[in-house]
Amino acid sequence: MVTKILSCAFEGINAYTVEVEVDSHRGSLPSVVIVGLPDAAVKESRDRIHSALLNLHYTYPKEQVVVINLAPGDTKKEGPGFDLPIAAGILQETGSPQFTALDQYYMFGELALNGDLRPVKGALSAAIHAKEKGAAGIILPEKNAYEASIVSDLDVIPAKNLEQVIGFLSGKLVIDPLKADYESFYRDVESPELDFSEVKGQEHVKRALTVAAAGGHNVLMVGPPGAGKTMLAKRLPTVLPRLSLDEAVQTTRTYSIAGMLRKTGLITERPFRSPHHTISDIGLIGGGSNPKPGEVSLAHNGVLFLDELPEFNRRTLEVLRQPLEDGSVTISRASRTVDYPSKISLVAAMNPCPCGYYTDDKKECTCSPGIIQRYLSRVSGPLLDRIDIQVEVSAVDYKALSGKHDGISSKDIREQVERTRETQRERFGKGEKTNSHMSEKELRTHCTLGQEAQAMLKEIVDKMGFSARGYTKILKVSRTIADLEGSEDIKLEHVTEAVQYRTLDRVML
Repeated sequence: MVTKILSCAFEGINAYTVEVEVDSHRGSLPSVVIVGLPDAAVKESRDRIHSALLNLHYTYPKEQVVVINLAPGDTKKEGPGFDLPIAAGILQETGSPQFTALDQYYMFGELALNGDLRPVKGALSAAIHAKEKGAAGIILPEKNAYEASIVSDLDVIPAKNLEQVIGFLSGKLVIDPLKADYESFYRDVESPELDFSEVKGQEHVKRALTVAAAGGHNVLMVGPPGAGKTMLAKRLPTVLPRLSLDEAVQTTRTYSIAGMLRKTGLITERPFRSPHHTISDIGLIGGGSNPKPGEVSLAHNGVLFLDELPEFNRRTLEVLRQPLEDGSVTISRASRTVDYPSKISLVAAMNPCPCGYYTDDKKECTCSPGIIQRYLSRVSGPLLDRIDIQVEVSAVDYKALSGKHDGISSKDIREQVERTRETQRERFGKGEKTNSHMSEKELRTHCTLGQEAQAMLKEIVDKMGFSARGYTKILKVSRTIADLEGSEDIKLEHVTEAVQYRTLDRVML
């Protein structure tokens, strides 16, 4: 009789069912064979399971041929997470002990040589999939249990070791399912350590970042070294609305698949990712022979900060185009195609020239016009078109630096942003959709201009040579500025401010 146990494998951040089939029979050459496109880590589970069972004094089939099939057989199986279901299947085949609830639970976990269970990647996605398939529950390593317990109406069984799993499945041990406290998700969110009130001066840049946060727009800051570009960017997550439960689950799933969960539970703060400019295109966008999420997906529902933008490899920057437009990353390989979420707020910073002082009033620039042009041309026009707001950051003078008065706080800015986001929820009726992601139809409906604003915008577009995408970006930013001001109509002053945020790509580049 073939023993079947349910487990999971992953495509992107989504799980799919893997049936672990174990069959044993007597043969002239005893062996344990794993089929179903296993990778090296799955094949090595034979040795981990052998040692774990012997150390726990259970029978290991010595005179039998054991065939383990991971179905479906046409998809690659990766990682050590199949140790637990394979071990349970082998024990069921040997008849010591007998399990009564194998078909009711999904199992997923790595075995140590002494039988302890080690945490695995993707536990939250596995639990979500188990619920979708109508399973009674999922058996996981104890360190993965809280992460998975956020899934309601599913028994998440935490186990420290294989012996506890054996006791639970044989009915000799009661393990209470772990239940998450949903209210604690919001109660336990700590106040951010960083605050916009710590930034001296730069009020026009704070305004631009407020508009960006309110409408989900991308930002480019251009200015000399030491002007505060990095300081401002790091504080952008503090003014974004708090993660909703759905957003927290999406973000946690991505980090879980990547094996980067530092805590046992959900991610409660918006991610801030700041990769070095030497990063490869695969590191930024994701991929590899066995595709993994990159920095763009790790910044999902948060901020991706690219400092010293022209120093990034141009090919690496160009791969950002699709994620910025679509909010997702599609990675295609010969054997499969996977999707990762990438709904991000892109914040980029750069100097105006290699020495950094081209726009500085007090320090002389040593770069020739040709050097400046070559430096700035490292950032392509198509990529700039996808950055809604471009703002110049000037050096802060002594009076602003030495002043005792604190500027507007992150709390106050967040209140403005949340009010504006609520306006957008009422407008679109689609969860967390923002003005930056309006379709062409929505643009025509919600971004109509008065005659005076239309005439001014036509003159500027013709004079500056904005692309069609640049024109739509102006309309979307104008809509956000109007929402911040509580205005149903987009007025002339709203369009004027939006145009100011688009001049750098034509004036400087």
